Amino acid sequence: MTDADGILSQSDVAEAAADLYRAEQERIQVRPTSARYPGMTLADAYRVQDAVVARKLAAGGRIIGRKIGLTSKAMQRAMHIDEPDYGTLLDDMRFEDGGVIEAARFTDPRIEVELAFVIGERLGGTDLTVDDVLAATRHAAPALELIAARSYRVDPETGRPRGLLDTVSDNAASAGIVLGAPFDPRDVDLPWCGAVLRRNGVVEETGLAAGVLGHPALGVVWLARRFAAHGIALEPGQIVLAGSFTRPIEVAAGDAVDADFGPLGSVGCRFA
Repeated sequence: MTDADGILSQSDVAEAAADLYRAEQERIQVRPTSARYPGMTLADAYRVQDAVVARKLAAGGRIIGRKIGLTSKAMQRAMHIDEPDYGTLLDDMRFEDGGVIEAARFTDPRIEVELAFVIGERLGGTDLTVDDVLAATRHAAPALELIAARSYRVDPETGRPRGLLDTVSDNAASAGIVLGAPFDPRDVDLPWCGAVLRRNGVVEETGLAAGVLGHPALGVVWLARRFAAHGIALEPGQIVLAGSFTRPIEVAAGDAVDADFGPLGSVGCRFA
């Protein structure tokens, strides 16, 4: 799903998607997409992302939701953009709270803290509000997002850092999700939801959900409005990760991570 055709040929898009798909399957990293295709646009990056997801669906995967990224002003300024990005969540990305995850399955894995919205009623339209999102939400939950980089964070040939086009092409770095206990988001002042992220018992990050566009449900508003322009809605049962409100922390085999959301409970996992 893209806003424009972009400038890459269909064969270029297919080739870029094949490389990223192979990188994930073989647990290796490849050159950033924009380094191989100079001049590509954001529309091209989403075309590549769509092609990667299509490969996963053809292999038997199932879409379970979406993730929203780059929601903080600091990250947007760093990327020289003025809106978030998004990626697709598939069924093989879902991990159980308290479960064990194989670290070697992912390249350059990192963990972020988020709130997840589980959609209860079909949500679509270009004039949606936060109240519409809350009314259509079955429940929310504390969440961890596992992100990974199938392309190098620094291109080994040019030394140029991985940028927005590379991240979008790589399915917005989506790799995994862990959800905690459900709660009714209408009963909570969502921007003031806070979390303490620990790795091996040591506090690494803290944050408030207000860091996500001022209100985490605004991320869902943005996504639903963007999809509405293409005749697509968020469907019942889909999970939407609203965006991180902490810096991502690196994880490796042997690490245990947990995010303490206070009265909303904790969510965590271990890496082996």
